[in-house]
Amino acid sequence: MSAKPKVLITQKVPETVQNYLNEHCDCTYWDKEGTMPRAELLEKITDVEGVFLSGGAVDTDLLDRAPKLRVVSSSSVGYNHFDLEAMKARGVLGTHTPYVLDGTVADLVLALMLSAGRRIAELDAFVKAGKWQKGAVKGTELFGMDIHHATVGIIGMGRIGEAIAKRAVHGFDMNLLYYSRSRKQDVEDKYGARYCSLNELLVESDYVVIITPLTPETEHMIGKEQFSLMKPTAFFINASRGATVDEQALIEALNNGTIRGAGLDVFDVEPTPIDNPLLKMPNVVTLPHIGSATDKTRYDMAMLAAKNLVGALTGGEAYVVQELQGIGKI
Repeated sequence: MSAKPKVLITQKVPETVQNYLNEHCDCTYWDKEGTMPRAELLEKITDVEGVFLSGGAVDTDLLDRAPKLRVVSSSSVGYNHFDLEAMKARGVLGTHTPYVLDGTVADLVLALMLSAGRRIAELDAFVKAGKWQKGAVKGTELFGMDIHHATVGIIGMGRIGEAIAKRAVHGFDMNLLYYSRSRKQDVEDKYGARYCSLNELLVESDYVVIITPLTPETEHMIGKEQFSLMKPTAFFINASRGATVDEQALIEALNNGTIRGAGLDVFDVEPTPIDNPLLKMPNVVTLPHIGSATDKTRYDMAMLAAKNLVGALTGGEAYVVQELQGIGKI
């Protein structure tokens, strides 16, 4: 019987996930809070065939130190931390965890829309600061914007985009526009969606949601020109990756009243610096990149990442990222 492949697990995983990995692999675990520090990762990866991680650059430096590495399994749907060309050159497979987090991220996007549009965080702070006193609320100063029957424009109609569309249309009777690399006739049929150009979407939408992967084509795809096309009453929602947006242009658009507000789960630099002007704006809802952060979803992601690791190492099934399919020392 051949020896089990040696693998490195760089974050704490549930006991059942450990048990599964132990059945199939010779495992070294990081059992402390957070993720394994980069220096320790580079030290321990020298003789492993597989590594389980959720972030951190898989780059030339790491790959040069891991001559036996065959598989990198990421517990994430995004894989912009993979240096795809370097991995291709070395025949190293990369896997990720699509599907299991679609609904959870879609829920969060709707929460950001509601929070930004109805000013939930801002008005929560208003009440907690003791400002809600008799006569303190006059006229329209605390009014928000409706979600129901408003127009939402979704940039990127993948699995998560469709999950957002379902909630927006069936839950809030929203009008749906979308812009994507290709038309999705099934989405149009199911949700009454209208495919349009990016500029048209920006002009017509009350809520603009970007949910594209980060690629060279989508980096800073939303900038000063795009914000200038949006309604002054519109809200911008980003739960994709911070770099899909020119953050300085977003700050300027908010400061200038070009758009009304924003809901953000991602930033250009994470964690975002405490002096980021976005953190001081009452019309911006800011979250610490928690799109998939529920107990069930994170468990499902960890188990899928474990199954990907084992499958890729043993010739079984795995969700290999599209750009790396068909390669690997398997």
